[in-house]
Amino acid sequence: MAEVGGITSVDYTPEIESFAKFAVEEHNKKENAKLEYVKVIETKQQVVQGVMYYITLEANDGGDKKTYEAKVWVKPWENFKELQELKLV
Repeated sequence: MAEVGGITSVDYTPEIESFAKFAVEEHNKKENAKLEYVKVIETKQQVVQGVMYYITLEANDGGDKKTYEAKVWVKPWENFKELQELKLV
């Protein structure tokens, strides 16, 4: 497990991919956007009250592939998952 407060790299897992897809779906709902998830490029995590995932991902925006960074806060013991931010890199 990572040091509390420190940001560390994380290996790709299907769970990370599910968080990336969740980030794109939540962004689309909030912004009335139509991004289409493509793939995870890189992931880091920070242990806070739960885990904050910093996911660099690729998504299609109107046919153009673009790179975004998503911040997803997860508290598995509460079944809690929240998109904090999704921004173009």
